[in-house]
Amino acid sequence: MPGANAFGVLPGFRDQPVFAETRVRFRGEAIAAVIGDAATIERFDSNHFPVTWLELPALLSIDDALAEDAPQLFDGRPGNVLVRGYVRRGDPDVALAGAAHTAEGDFETAFVEHAYIEPEAGFARRVGDGVEVHVTTQTPYMDRDEVAAVLGLAKERVRIVPTACGGGFGGKLDMSLQPFVALAAWLLDRPVRCLYSRVESMATTTKRHPARIRARVGADADGRLSAMTFDGDFNTGAYASWGPTVANRVPVHCSGPYFWPSIEARSRAVLTNIVPAGAFRGFGTPQAAIATEALLDELADKLGQDRLAFRLKNALRPGQPTATGQVLEASAGMAACLEALRGAWHAGRTAALSHNAATDGRTRRGVGIASMWYGCGNTSISNPSTMRVALKADGTLVLYQGAVDIGQGSNTVLAQICAETLGVPLDRLTLVTGDTARTPDAGKTSASRQTFVSGRATQRAAEALRAAILRRANAGDAAAIVFDGAQVRVRDGEVVRQIDLATLPVNDEGDVLAGEGTFDPPTSPLDENGQGIPYATYAFGAQVAEVLVDVDLGTVKVLRVTAAHDVGQAINPMLIEGQVEGGIAQGIGMALMEEWVPGRTDNLHDYLIPTVGDVPAIETILIEDKEPLGPFGAKGVGEPALIPTAAAILNAIRDATGVTIRRVPATPDRVRAAILAARAER
Repeated sequence: MPGANAFGVLPGFRDQPVFAETRVRFRGEAIAAVIGDAATIERFDSNHFPVTWLELPALLSIDDALAEDAPQLFDGRPGNVLVRGYVRRGDPDVALAGAAHTAEGDFETAFVEHAYIEPEAGFARRVGDGVEVHVTTQTPYMDRDEVAAVLGLAKERVRIVPTACGGGFGGKLDMSLQPFVALAAWLLDRPVRCLYSRVESMATTTKRHPARIRARVGADADGRLSAMTFDGDFNTGAYASWGPTVANRVPVHCSGPYFWPSIEARSRAVLTNIVPAGAFRGFGTPQAAIATEALLDELADKLGQDRLAFRLKNALRPGQPTATGQVLEASAGMAACLEALRGAWHAGRTAALSHNAATDGRTRRGVGIASMWYGCGNTSISNPSTMRVALKADGTLVLYQGAVDIGQGSNTVLAQICAETLGVPLDRLTLVTGDTARTPDAGKTSASRQTFVSGRATQRAAEALRAAILRRANAGDAAAIVFDGAQVRVRDGEVVRQIDLATLPVNDEGDVLAGEGTFDPPTSPLDENGQGIPYATYAFGAQVAEVLVDVDLGTVKVLRVTAAHDVGQAINPMLIEGQVEGGIAQGIGMALMEEWVPGRTDNLHDYLIPTVGDVPAIETILIEDKEPLGPFGAKGVGEPALIPTAAAILNAIRDATGVTIRRVPATPDRVRAAILAARAER
């Protein structure tokens, strides 16, 4: 089934066509679908597929794409720049010229694979005049809209049913096999399934954006930050994917959670002939943190100040403006996170000094610290979620929630919020999750938004159900509600009224009473200088990493990580700890070993990820600085957990060896080369 069919040439989703039409822009791009039973597919030999290839020059790096004589990959994208981001506040050039001390440097990061346990998988079938797709996804409603556009159907004729998701991390925000199975099932009127092999998954799906960053920072003689300039180019691959989101987020976040009187930050998402770079836990912020936090260490050392104390002195506090001019009045717990790490920081410093004094220098121990902040939700655009809670005639309480749980625990947290609001035990709730035919649109599971946004929507939905019950009982707001099977008793002072649910009319779902709630965080557009309110709330955090470096081999072992994160209110502390531990594991991979190279590391043999032997003891410290807009004060932690890890590890390597690793990952050969280069300079 090539790109032209009964519908003509298939439309694309966003800027990427379902099948390449005249030009293949990256290795692994789909040109056709081959459909058959299992035995037929097993015998299929792609070497005999009737296609003729004409090789064209490929742009594989940012430098290739930005060269003056580079071919233009897309019309209307001069210089192969997809989109630019910009934030400016004050006059950083003047401030840096007057700074007592400055630090600057260039940094480079690599493509990183999501490496989720479960590769892309799904099946589709025609149901009446529509199509139903069961698939692993983070975005059921976006999938529905895009599949409908591909097939030329009304949205209501496409149903997406998310399956249990074996990890996403942003990699399942983009469609993969959804349009292929939907189209095949529609045309053949037969169920069609597809499962990507690990090689197919790694060769064709999105990655973390490689970054090339140059930054400069300055401070006065007392150690107060004065100004920052930041320029970041991000290789967004052959299609847009989430490149615009990264380009817009990075200038907002590259300042870190610090107060800068002046800042200018620029970013570019650059098109190349490599698999698209897309969403990945942090949307470019971890790459920026590596540069910013390294330079802050250098600045603290020039000032002769303790690196934690230097960060604490400059930590963003309530009442201070951010880089975009937004003033946070509440839930800005950055200083509290740093204070909570004092013990781990000083213990790590003591252990490092003791080890380094007692050994022959073959191994060196170091400790590093890095901070983070992260806006929960979309950047300066509408970001709503809607939830519904209902009672059935037999008294069953059902939460209809479209927030896909990809391992972060939203099924549990949203149910907890709902149960707490209604005043019922958690086991009284039944969940219907993610199904576009049965649940309201809760938006994407991304940007650490579900606890904050969908959680508040859930709280409002439960409040709306409670209000509906009180109205039916003609009771006041303070009345108590008891759910007892098919009976609901409402006690309003001395008066008790009873509602017999079995006597009430039911809807198509069998519900007799329901409440619906929507929450859209208040933000504002950014102006031409990036000034405005991009997010309603921010997560804050910091981590201390202790490492042991073999200076002869260049190997790095992470010994311990202590993480303090401001989560607003911990709805489920165990789930938060799981997110922090998982984020740190991914951060270790980004810092030390993970580097996807097209055509060379399309498998988990050649592409290295951390194992249990690479992940050290982790201590999680929860800071609860309540967010007034959040459900019971809560906000997100899924992406924040990863953001400072790589930066803290790299700073620990510098503490141990005296060298700054400017190209990530810090593989043994790069660490060893940096040590030898530093010795040669001395």
